[in-house]
Amino acid sequence: MSVTRDIVQTWRRPRVVIRRLLDIGRREDRALMFLLVACGLIFVAQWPRLSREAFLDPSIPLEARLSITFFAMLMVWPLLAYILAALTHLMARGFGGAGTWYSARLALFWALLSSSPAWLLYGLLKGFIGDGTGVQLVGLGVLVAFCSIWVLGLIEAETTPEAGAE
Repeated sequence: MSVTRDIVQTWRRPRVVIRRLLDIGRREDRALMFLLVACGLIFVAQWPRLSREAFLDPSIPLEARLSITFFAMLMVWPLLAYILAALTHLMARGFGGAGTWYSARLALFWALLSSSPAWLLYGLLKGFIGDGTGVQLVGLGVLVAFCSIWVLGLIEAETTPEAGAE
């Protein structure tokens, strides 16, 4: 199935999609691509907010804001995502999880990618409307959606051991 169809289906049945992705087999290239595309889309989602901030406070030019955010989203956040996935796998293993390091990574990376359309909406609202109760509620909704997809994916990834587990 295509990635875009999987993203749409994830919003309805995340455990089914993560199981299908795990059944493909261990594909580190695919997991890394999910992470990098997700970070890239979340970076793009920041553009309206950064543009608004640069307009309101011209002491830091837009190009500088974009450069700093680019570095953070595509260099720092991927490293932090690997660490976070490892920590959640260790926690799941402590509770009797039977998954692998890869399955924990895939659950987190897929949750980031599948929630990226919501991040794009949030970025647009933050850029065009600015801070406000409505934008904060949308931000909370994005966070809840991401965490829900991630937790459900992690449960699926940790309940069934993979063939050739690490």
